[in-house]
Amino acid sequence: MLKTLRNAWKIVDLRKKILFTLFMILLYRLGNAVPVPYINRELLAAYFDQFSNTVLGLYNVMSGSSFSQATVFALSIQPYINASIIIQLLTIAIPALERLSKEGGEEGKKKIERITRYSTVGLALLQGIGYYTICRANGLVSTSGIWEAIVIVMTLVAGSSIIMWMGEQITEFGIGNGISIILFVGIVSRVPVAFVSAIGTITSAGAEWWKYLLIYLGVLIGAIAMIVLIVIVTEAERRIPVQYSKRVVGRKVYGGQATHLPLKVNMSGVLPVIFAQSIASLPATIAAFIGKTKDSGGFWGGLLTVFDTNTVLYMVIYFLLIIFFSYFYSTIQFNPVEVSNNLRNNGGYIPGFRPGRPTSDFIAKVLNKVTLFGAVYLGIVAIVPLIVNAVSETAARSGIAVGGTSLIILVGVALETVKGMEAQMVMRNYKGFLE
Repeated sequence: MLKTLRNAWKIVDLRKKILFTLFMILLYRLGNAVPVPYINRELLAAYFDQFSNTVLGLYNVMSGSSFSQATVFALSIQPYINASIIIQLLTIAIPALERLSKEGGEEGKKKIERITRYSTVGLALLQGIGYYTICRANGLVSTSGIWEAIVIVMTLVAGSSIIMWMGEQITEFGIGNGISIILFVGIVSRVPVAFVSAIGTITSAGAEWWKYLLIYLGVLIGAIAMIVLIVIVTEAERRIPVQYSKRVVGRKVYGGQATHLPLKVNMSGVLPVIFAQSIASLPATIAAFIGKTKDSGGFWGGLLTVFDTNTVLYMVIYFLLIIFFSYFYSTIQFNPVEVSNNLRNNGGYIPGFRPGRPTSDFIAKVLNKVTLFGAVYLGIVAIVPLIVNAVSETAARSGIAVGGTSLIILVGVALETVKGMEAQMVMRNYKGFLE
């Protein structure tokens, strides 16, 4: 990776792209330091500490802690990510959007992007209203007039829209996918704070400082092992051999070569984990909106006790949801029947299987096996930090309950960015037959 960065820096065009990306990252971090008016930030941070294992905690991690600090970029890139996922699902459910994405060409792609932007603003508005509602219900707003509400909500919506624009600018003029880069920076920005917190815990532990040091070293070694696992699985793929028949068109012969159909082991990325965590944390999230806790008693107290992240029941539900959403998302992304038809139309076939239904059935069978392995892998990566949280109070104070999700995002974005830089270097250094 360092070698790739060093080689990319030597190319003038890539150097400009890297500098532009770094400039946008700097603006993003500066925006995370600008507070939203009328909100008590100290009380808000203390309030969100109680809900670190809910969807609110996940949002806080993705935003680089700006969600709990009430900054201009508190909503971060989440509205855009949610809007993109919703539009992607609607593209499959609504025939008009499906035709627009498949047959509309470049113009259709621009229309879908425009719809996604408008949806982002709408979701940001809803999330901004929800954010203000939480703050007002818990006495975190200095004055609760209509003007203050408008200022808070519009500031949050404007911040989310600016981040969306910055991400698009990075994608067009910088390095890598802009949205992924911003998400990456938001998560990485929490590392120095966590490191300082760990040092403070060790130095204030007195005679038992070595116990805390061993715990943190164990967490660090476990994180490194998880990173290695994530890299291996992210790069892994199941290759189905494909053979193309020879075709004679005029005086030329086409086809006849052997290739393969790659199926990624982790085809759906981190999305099943995010979806599963959102659903599993739904009771705690609703309780946060209405001001209920485990100590409230009654229905909500019992429900929150059952869905506590330290309980075995929560982990089992979380794991099963990850498997379900992995199959759901892989089904949406990959259509075996369509792939089989494309192979047949282009004169390709899988050795040992007739074109048509037998080929699609075989591809679906392989896809189910690969998806199961990827789903179990995601479940392990997501559950291990929860287990560590349950058995270690120190780890719980470190806030690693969403560590698995963060690691998958970090490694995935890093690999994607490096591959993008390598592709651009190959394109610029390729010596064709004209040279």
